[in-house]
Amino acid sequence: MVATLRQTFRLYPNQSQERQLFKARRLHQYIYNACLAGRKHAWETEGKSLKYFDQQNKLPQFKKDNPEFATLGSQALQATVKRVDLAFVAFFKGLRKRPKFKSLRNYSGWTYPGSAGWKVYTNGKHGKVELRDNGLSIRMRGKVKQWGNPTTLTIVYRPSLNRWHASFTVEVPTVETKYGSTSDLRYESIIAYDLGTSTALTTYDGSEYVELTNPRFLRNKEQEVKRKSKQMRRKVAPNRKKKIRPSNRWKKARKAVSKLQRKVSNQRQDWQHKVTSDIASRYDIGVTEELRVRNMTRKALKGSKRKRQKAGLNKSILDVGMSTLNKMIGYKIEAKGGLLLVLDTKKVKPSQRCPNCGKVHKHWAQLSNRYHVCDACGFEGERDQGSALVMYQLATNKQPGDGIALVNADVVSSTSISSSPPTQGTLATGCRRLGRRRQVHADR
Repeated sequence: MVATLRQTFRLYPNQSQERQLFKARRLHQYIYNACLAGRKHAWETEGKSLKYFDQQNKLPQFKKDNPEFATLGSQALQATVKRVDLAFVAFFKGLRKRPKFKSLRNYSGWTYPGSAGWKVYTNGKHGKVELRDNGLSIRMRGKVKQWGNPTTLTIVYRPSLNRWHASFTVEVPTVETKYGSTSDLRYESIIAYDLGTSTALTTYDGSEYVELTNPRFLRNKEQEVKRKSKQMRRKVAPNRKKKIRPSNRWKKARKAVSKLQRKVSNQRQDWQHKVTSDIASRYDIGVTEELRVRNMTRKALKGSKRKRQKAGLNKSILDVGMSTLNKMIGYKIEAKGGLLLVLDTKKVKPSQRCPNCGKVHKHWAQLSNRYHVCDACGFEGERDQGSALVMYQLATNKQPGDGIALVNADVVSSTSISSSPPTQGTLATGCRRLGRRRQVHADR
């Protein structure tokens, strides 16, 4: 079984090589804008919508008419034309805004979609890469856990860092997940986890709860970011319409802001990798609910009285990185032959369901309701712990009942949510929709 991962190394070109890289980047940016202009002109003058092959078939003649493009590989140029096509496809599907012309600063690099035009020499730790169309052999440094058969290469330049990177798509062998008697999985090694903002992760493995506090990397640096951003706004900023160039003080202030934002991002990513690697190393099966983070972080409706509160909630959700945490746990568990169960939130409703009797309380859905008390059986517990317990019960087929009150409600009301899971109940089968999710992501 083969999985596709993206592995990135940092390039260290000398001055001559860097000049050639900048030239290639500028030529690819020119091709991108030319294809965009061609589509726009054809639509405005002829009412014709150009397709990918209409523009790709013109590349050979274009290279003959423009000798400076002769050094660029054909497949790399085709990939640049394909970028324009994919941008329009996403626009027509309503997924992205209309494609715009890109400045050289905003054009990151180019791609080799196949094995032609380049070759890499590495076993996953340092090495060098050859760009044969440009006649370059560049030293690179980096270390990855898994290395296999590289299939594509993307050369990326980051202006804020003034660094070049080589990003490879690599096919690596993985352990195939087996089931039943042929499986090596420890079915008792299950962890259910609930994601939140105050508590980033609440996990339950059948014996104990573990709560990881949200580090709030962005919140801790927010005032410093605002202060440095305010300093930058006081400098002479660039204005293309008025033909004003940025001052050296503005450039220096901008670098300071970028450096601080990059530090926040690196801290968050490092924390996410450490947490998810620890979970994946100790458990074979992960259980969570399906989260639509994009919908959760939408802006408040126009005219809403709680715009500032919604903006703060959105910032907290993005500060945790819920989507990234889910992806990391998924691909790391599956890389060792485990599996990730994703529950249908609308049917299971783990945040609204009592983990003891199974009754659904609609008012529990409010985020302000952090401590739940069931009016049917008297059960009490923390919101996040209850959600994790409901998901664990569903995965282990130890489901609660359907709202029937217990005989001794007084005893139950004093029982915390850390009590042992209830026995088999009568939760509707429609709430037992378990799905396996495959994630393609870079390994660390």
